Amino acid sequence: MFEDLEFPVIAAPMAGGPSTPELIGAVTAAGGLGFLPAGYLAAETFDAKLARTAELTGGRYGANLFVPGNRSSVDLTGHRERMRAEALKYGVEPGEPVWDDDEYAAKLDLVVQRRVLLVSFTFGAPAAAEVQRVQDAGGRVLVSVTNPDEAGLAAARGADALVVQGPEAGGHRALFTDDPANPAGGEQYGLLALLRLIQARTDLPLVASGGLVHGADVAAVLAAGAAAAQLGTAFLRATEAGTAAPQRGALAKGGRRTAFTRAFSGRPARGMVNRVLRDLSADAPAAYPQLHHLSKPVRAAAGRAGDPEAMSLWAGQTYELAGEGSAVSIVERLRAEAKAAASRLDRLR
Repeated sequence: MFEDLEFPVIAAPMAGGPSTPELIGAVTAAGGLGFLPAGYLAAETFDAKLARTAELTGGRYGANLFVPGNRSSVDLTGHRERMRAEALKYGVEPGEPVWDDDEYAAKLDLVVQRRVLLVSFTFGAPAAAEVQRVQDAGGRVLVSVTNPDEAGLAAARGADALVVQGPEAGGHRALFTDDPANPAGGEQYGLLALLRLIQARTDLPLVASGGLVHGADVAAVLAAGAAAAQLGTAFLRATEAGTAAPQRGALAKGGRRTAFTRAFSGRPARGMVNRVLRDLSADAPAAYPQLHHLSKPVRAAAGRAGDPEAMSLWAGQTYELAGEGSAVSIVERLRAEAKAAASRLDRLR
């Protein structure tokens, strides 16, 4: 599946703006591969981005869908009032905490109709019939997993490959089930440990993801048996990325630790600590995507104000080690670093 890549690096699907068709096109031109996120986009907008990405990549790209979860019935009153206090700082009101399925069926239809080469799923394993639809259209199915049990279920549904996400990753944990009692969403396996555990369970190709920002990280997961490495944070400051200016500034400045929070979306996600993450995380309920819709006007207003303190500053644990520049230059640097790291393994011969 990844054997024909010049360099087995994948630009992760970063929903909310960072992953643009231009970023995916540049990574593809540099010998890697990119995934277009469908998350939060209207189906019509997603379709237009699919067309643009296909144009820029010659059809060599992937797309990512969010699998809908169960509707939460938790009381949101307290969190809504806390978010309203934040909203008033920017002269806006919080959004309505509605549940929706992110137009999942329509977006699945689009990737099938456009015969997208690779289709990945996050927040759950698609139904076996949905997997078959993608495969019948000539595509391959990848499922993001965070533990061995999820890997077993994804394999049983017919997945062609697994994206193994360690807790070091920035953004949302790909958990199938969000445990309200655990802020991070369940037991945490480090990426290398998780790769080994899942390799003992399945022969499917594995894509390693989580905290990978240096070429040596890429070499390490390949040496550990991964077929490719998926990087998100490493591309957040790429010229072609749609990362908001306040987040770019916070990434460049550094100095913030990262932590998990449900405060912005209702699902555990790793981001740089800011005021909202610090003050609203403790009591944030497990209610996705209701909290996403609730906080959306606040995040947008903070962005317009150039204030990172009320934005979702998603970033992996190693974000301070990631650089900036064109996506091509980032891939070239990663490739050189990976080759240097691989050469150090000669001492094992």
